[in-house]
Amino acid sequence: MNAPRARVARRPVHGVLLLDKPLGWSSNDALQKVKWLLRAEKAGHTGTLDPLATGVLPLCFGAATKFSQLQLDADKTYEAVARLGQKTSTGDAEGEVIEERPVNVTEADLGNVVARFSGLIRQIPPMHSALKKDGKALYEYARAGIEVEREAREVTIYELKLALVPVDIAQPAIKMIVKCSKGTYIRTLGEDIGEALGCGAHLSALRRVETGGFHVAQCVTLEALEAMTEVERLACLMPVDSLLREHTVVMLDSENAGRFLSGVRRRGSWPDNGQVAVYGEKPRALLGTAHVVAGELIPGRLLSPLEIEQILGDCGSESSVLHAAPPSATQKTDFDEI
Repeated sequence: MNAPRARVARRPVHGVLLLDKPLGWSSNDALQKVKWLLRAEKAGHTGTLDPLATGVLPLCFGAATKFSQLQLDADKTYEAVARLGQKTSTGDAEGEVIEERPVNVTEADLGNVVARFSGLIRQIPPMHSALKKDGKALYEYARAGIEVEREAREVTIYELKLALVPVDIAQPAIKMIVKCSKGTYIRTLGEDIGEALGCGAHLSALRRVETGGFHVAQCVTLEALEAMTEVERLACLMPVDSLLREHTVVMLDSENAGRFLSGVRRRGSWPDNGQVAVYGEKPRALLGTAHVVAGELIPGRLLSPLEIEQILGDCGSESSVLHAAPPSATQKTDFDEI
């Protein structure tokens, strides 16, 4: 009889790990593996990459999960290969070939396609996607052989580069480099480009090389993480506020920091601003996000005093930054959890 497996002792871990997601893994499987390696209590990823795709997958731990939406909304850059002349049931190499056509594509044809698919375009989401319809993911309908109506959505292609890359004489391909807004389906873009070229296409490879300012060169592989010691794995974590690099910094003294942490608006001479990262001065500690309207600093996503203590590494601190004033009956608190 096998002995029961030892239970992993979880602990608070706060920060962002940039993973180079391996081929064949779902985003959630990769997240759970790294969460186990770090023994982290709380974790979340910042947008799904298909099993076929590799590349940048920011993983958020602890307090960083409160700001993961910023990465979900971020612009992204992909490198992909689209095989010409074949359409598949899924739009990628995992599906069955459902149509074949001859290929007669020139560099001039690619130039015309780039102009057509640059800027603001409309896409119909693929059936094999996690987008929901009546509470069910589209891929669930697709697996049941049901196709449902989907509305076209507007996305922005900021930059599109295409080049012919012959895989073999019978079946050429194109390399695609795409910088795009959130919500862009690269599989759909590849299929639509194939249709525009008159031969059809499906993705045979997809790699996310940048998202929200994080580049694949900054990433660590799952294989490398597994070979590290626990201390080395923790050293791979970026700080929570690495997600807030585009935010304007506002510093608060101890008294105002405590009130801000209780969800109380603060008044000051700040200009209107939709993206503010708020810090306490002594010790310097991230308190959360806010926006400024008419001189009022309005709390958004807030860290808890316990999270701040854990990040500072001083759980016994008596700093007033970490001990928020209790709200009165008229004060609004905001301690949302993801």
